[in-house]
Amino acid sequence: MKNALEKLAAAGIQIAPAATDSHFVLERDGFIALVERHDDKFGNVGAPMLLTERGFAALVWREGRALFVAKGFEQIASERQVRQLRTFASDLQNALASSSEADADVRPSP
Repeated sequence: MKNALEKLAAAGIQIAPAATDSHFVLERDGFIALVERHDDKFGNVGAPMLLTERGFAALVWREGRALFVAKGFEQIASERQVRQLRTFASDLQNALASSSEADADVRPSP
């Protein structure tokens, strides 16, 4: 069985550099999710968002329209972007699905 890091890599999801010790930042195609960090293990997964020049933008629905929204930022989300975000979220959950793998050690193998 593949471990969490192998599943993430197979899904094209990478760990991005972050200035925080409390979370991992997982990224693919401009979409990110914060994942709690428990020492060098994965914890709970946060909501996926779009990475923008102004920070992280959440997907919201207003009057039937999909929008990416952050402080001082709003952008209409295309159907393609909504699909990509949902696929990213699904792939991320699948890679970190089982509790034993969600807590998989993320230190590189020697």
